[in-house]
Amino acid sequence: MEITVAITKKKGGEFVLEKAELDDPRSNEVLVKVVATGMCHTDMAVRDQQMPTPLPVVLGHEGAGIVEAVGEDVTKVKPGDRVVMSFGSCGHCPNCQKGFPAYCYYILPLNFGGSRPDGSHTLHQNGKALSSCFFSQSSFGTYALATERNVVKVPQDVPLEILGPLGCGIQTGAGAVMNNLNPAAGSSIAVFGTGAVGLSAIMAAKVVGCTTIIAVDINQERLEFSKELGATHTINSKNQDLGKSLAQIMENGVEYAFDTTGNIQVIVSALESLASKGVCGIVGVTPPDKFVQLDPNLLVGKGLTLRGITEGDSIPDLFIPRLIALYQQGKFPFDKLIKVYPFDQINQAVEDSEKGVTVKPVIKIGYQ
Repeated sequence: MEITVAITKKKGGEFVLEKAELDDPRSNEVLVKVVATGMCHTDMAVRDQQMPTPLPVVLGHEGAGIVEAVGEDVTKVKPGDRVVMSFGSCGHCPNCQKGFPAYCYYILPLNFGGSRPDGSHTLHQNGKALSSCFFSQSSFGTYALATERNVVKVPQDVPLEILGPLGCGIQTGAGAVMNNLNPAAGSSIAVFGTGAVGLSAIMAAKVVGCTTIIAVDINQERLEFSKELGATHTINSKNQDLGKSLAQIMENGVEYAFDTTGNIQVIVSALESLASKGVCGIVGVTPPDKFVQLDPNLLVGKGLTLRGITEGDSIPDLFIPRLIALYQQGKFPFDKLIKVYPFDQINQAVEDSEKGVTVKPVIKIGYQ
């Protein structure tokens, strides 16, 4: 079928709206009419070729929409169901079977490979294959082909245009706190970076009962906003001494730290903010030529843990409905992060995101 997609054709280039041909769904695939899709830093990382997905490519990996058709083996959803699309996983490797799909042995080819596992492509243009299947969806289009594993059925009474970011960025931040770090009620946490992932982590820290929640950033407006979402303290590391400011709040350091920036110096600062036996989680995308230099004595002497986290350690079928339920109860107001842009303003959404004007852009593509 002919659809409209936003194509990234060259490194660092703009998105271009063009027509393309989308395959019919195979036996395990789900055709989704895309209502809206979030814009995530990972899309920008691929555009800038920090990640190895081939160009030209149709990106988009926080899609939400309505099931149009399903393959013959699909039983989880049916036409007319409302769904969020999340990351792809195989379902068969040891980690998937243990309940850790974000650490699927095939996570890179399924999400960044640019094709189906057999090498075929879901999208073509003028008879030539387009790099597609991004996060097993490529949702920067009027329709997307996902797999049964990476669609999550969602309730009828929540607007689809806000739900897409639950498939990646928001579940990454919230899940890092709720599923991985798992701080006890009454504990302390410092969150470095107040983008969509960091602010989601702050909301989650409030949900689980952290009583000291420190937001660290250089954007004062974002820091003020973080207080609305649960931060009890803020530190502007651009004009405040980070170490002294942290010590004034928690003399011996925080129990948990969470870096969302991928900045090497910030990761080290997050580790240094910890109290003895503290745990630091990291999720940011770091350029491949950058490396963290650590004094091992810092880890050994204080018994610290540095932990990489992918997709918030989430099982999307379980965690996304959990976040929606918290939202419906007024405990997880992630909609405050979102600004909606029409499809033909996708490049404006990118610009606003990169300038820090918008926390979480969502591209409105279709109608419910």
